[in-house]
Amino acid sequence: MPSSSVGGLVLAGRPEADTLRTRLVWLTVFRTVATSLSLVAVAARLFLQPIEEPSRADMLSFAVIGLVYVFTLVYGLMLRGGRGVDRMAAVVQVAGDLVVASMLVFLTGVGDSPFTFTYLLAVIGASILLDGRGALVAAGAGAVAYTLLLMAVKYGWMEPPLGIAPLSRQRILFLLISNLLAFFLMAVLAGYLSRQLSAAGGQLSEREADLQKLDTLQRQILACMPSGLITSDAAGVVTFVNRAASAILALEPRLAPGTLVEAVLPGALGPDARLRRREMTVQTTAGMRTLGLTVTGLEGPGGGGTLIVFQDLTELRRIEEDLKRADRLAALGTLSAQLAHEIRNPLAAMRGSAQLLVQEPGTTDPTSAKLVEILLRESDRLSKLVDDFLRFARPPPPSLQRLELEVLVAETVDMLRVDPIAQEVQVEMILAPVRVPVDPDQLRQVLINVLRNAFQAAGRGGQVRVTLEVEEEELALLRIWDSAGSIPVADLSRIFEPFFSTREGGTGLGLSTAYSIVRAHGGNIRVRSSPQEGTEFLIQLPLRG
Repeated sequence: MPSSSVGGLVLAGRPEADTLRTRLVWLTVFRTVATSLSLVAVAARLFLQPIEEPSRADMLSFAVIGLVYVFTLVYGLMLRGGRGVDRMAAVVQVAGDLVVASMLVFLTGVGDSPFTFTYLLAVIGASILLDGRGALVAAGAGAVAYTLLLMAVKYGWMEPPLGIAPLSRQRILFLLISNLLAFFLMAVLAGYLSRQLSAAGGQLSEREADLQKLDTLQRQILACMPSGLITSDAAGVVTFVNRAASAILALEPRLAPGTLVEAVLPGALGPDARLRRREMTVQTTAGMRTLGLTVTGLEGPGGGGTLIVFQDLTELRRIEEDLKRADRLAALGTLSAQLAHEIRNPLAAMRGSAQLLVQEPGTTDPTSAKLVEILLRESDRLSKLVDDFLRFARPPPPSLQRLELEVLVAETVDMLRVDPIAQEVQVEMILAPVRVPVDPDQLRQVLINVLRNAFQAAGRGGQVRVTLEVEEEELALLRIWDSAGSIPVADLSRIFEPFFSTREGGTGLGLSTAYSIVRAHGGNIRVRSSPQEGTEFLIQLPLRG
C-alpha cells in the first residue's frame, strides 16, 4: 500500500500534503478558539477596570492577542484557498507560537508570569506539525527564549511593564530547571503521543482503504451477478434489490420506501418458504416469469431478515417445452406418415371403384347415383386430409429466397381482408423493412393459418394488429395480435400439437404445420394469451440463412 511521511513519520495510504493540511487546519482551529477565549478574558478585565486606570501590560497583552487573532484568521483563509500548506508554513507556525509566548511572558512579569504554559502549547503544536524531533527543537528554542528573558530582566537589559521582584540566583536557577525540565518532558511525551496517534491513524487509514475496497468489490459482485437478489428486514420490508432482480422483475431503479416483499414477489415468504428450493410464477409488467427461488434467513437484531436469491427460468422452460413439443411432433409425424400411406392406397381403390360405377352403362338409378356422388365427395375430403397429414409429417425442405418480408406480409393480409371471416375486423399493420431468406410459399401458408385464426378469434368489431421489426440485427420479429385473448392458459402449451383444436370442426393441423415450417426455417413461434391483453403469436426468423 502506498505510504507518505511527515517529519519522518510514515503515514499509510494518505498523501503528505493532505496530512499536513489536516494538521494545520486543526491547529489553526484550536489556536483560533484559544485566542478568542484569551481575547474575551483580557477585554472583560479591561472593561471591568476603571476607565482612568487601564493597565499598560493589559493593553499590550490585548494588542498582542488581537494581532495573533487577526493573523490566525488570515492564515485560516489561506488554508481554505489551498495555500500555505508546506513544511515551511509549519515551521513558521511553531516559531510564531514561541514568539507570542515570549511576548506574553515578558508583558506579564517573566518569572511571575501566569502565561509560562504557552511555551508548552507551542511544544505541543510542534509535535503535531513536525513530529517528535520538531517538538524537541521547539522545546530547546523555548528554553533559550525563556532563559534570555530571565537574564535580560536580571541584568536590567529589559524592563517588564508590570515590573518584577528582585531575582536571586537561587530563584533564577529554580525557574530555569523547573520550566526547562517541563518543556523537554512535554516534548518527549507529546512526541511519543504524536507518533502513536500517527501510527494509529495510518492503521486506521489502511483499514478504511481495505473496507472501501471490500465494499467496492461487494457492490461489483452484487451488480454483476446474473441471479436476482433481494433482502428484507424482519417485517418483510425490502432493504436491497440488485440490478439483476430489477431487470428480471421489471422493477423501477428505486423502490418506494417501505415496499414489502409480497408486493414484489407474491408468495415468496410463505410458511414453507425456507424449506427447499422451489419454482414460482410471477406476473410482471414484462409478462409472466418463471423463477427458481431460494429463501434464506439472516441473523440480526430484532429477529434478523431474509435473503431471497432467484434465477429467471422462463426462457429455459420455454426451450424445454419446445424440445418436448418437437419430440412429440416427430413421433406423431412418423405415425401420421405411416397411417397416411396405409389409408391412401385403399382410399384410391375405393375412389377408383366409385368412378367405375358412375361410368358403368345402365346405371341410371337416382339413389345409386347419389350414393356414388357422396362416396366420391367424402373420398376427396379424406384424400385432402391425408395430404395434410403428409404435409405435416414430412414437410418439403424450404427453398430459401432472400426477399422483403414486409411485402409478403402486406400481400397476405390484403388477400385475407376480402375473406368473409375478416369482415368488420379492424386491421393495423406496422411493418419495418426487413430482408430475410425464406420460402415464400411455405411462409405464406404460415401467415394464412395464423391470420385466419386471429380474424376468427377477433370476430366482428374486433382488432388485429400485425407488426414486423428487427431484434439486434439477428432476428426478424413478426407479431400477430388479436383483441380476443380467447385461448385458455391450460391450452397454450398444446396449441401447436397436431389434432388439437379449440374450434369445432378443426383438424388441429394448421398451427402444427405452421410450427414445423417455422422450425424448418431455423426460427421459432410462440404464443401468449389473456382476456386482458389479447392473444399474440410471435414468429422469429433468422436474418441470415
